[in-house]
Amino acid sequence: MTASITLTEAAASRIRDILAKEPGKSALRIAVNGGGCSGFQYDFQLTEAAAGDDLVIERGGIRAVVDPVSQEFLKGAEIDFVDDLMGQSFRIRNPNATSSCGCGTSFSI
Repeated sequence: MTASITLTEAAASRIRDILAKEPGKSALRIAVNGGGCSGFQYDFQLTEAAAGDDLVIERGGIRAVVDPVSQEFLKGAEIDFVDDLMGQSFRIRNPNATSSCGCGTSFSI
């Protein structure tokens, strides 16, 4: 399965910084869960290891992992990290989302 989910350099750099402060953690897990103000929401957690059926996305030696169910919602997405007037956060540019909330963590398909 080619999910073509990508990490920007900014996202990889931020994950590297976070993991450096979290001994035993090796990757950022990105998941899609039901809920939020638009129907689905993104969830970010640190993980010790990828599960056998996870998609592993690497950039510059940094890893993010996505479970099989979430992969379907994230096909073609780009995971970025932004630092702007609204604050610092991971942002997902998801071509499958038909709308999203103002904070960028909730979306609908």
